Amino acid sequence: MSTGSGGGFQDPPAEVLAEAAAAFGLLATPARLHIVWALAQGESDVTGLAERVGGTLPSVSQHLTKLKLAGLVRSRREGRRQVYLVDDPDVVTVVRLMVGQLAARAGHPYPAPVRLRELGA
Repeated sequence: MSTGSGGGFQDPPAEVLAEAAAAFGLLATPARLHIVWALAQGESDVTGLAERVGGTLPSVSQHLTKLKLAGLVRSRREGRRQVYLVDDPDVVTVVRLMVGQLAARAGHPYPAPVRLRELGA
């Protein structure tokens, strides 16, 4: 594997890059990114998510299905409700980092930008 001039880091295997690209692809829509952002704040059912992200129930449900199939979110039954939560805390870290940095660049006070140092990276 090539180390390049990037400080001695090796290039990841093609399978890892493909998996990362797929995860980023799933988060490439504002609606899905907003859903993951909302679930990073706490679990919710489809109705609560639809209200928060401004989507229809069928649309949010479809997004959740895709995120669930990818292993980014999971659900549990609570009586008659399906409650969704983030299944991959590393995805939350990436989403918070990216959204925080972009919000800071745009001059928005929230969400507070996160630094890689604060994340233990």
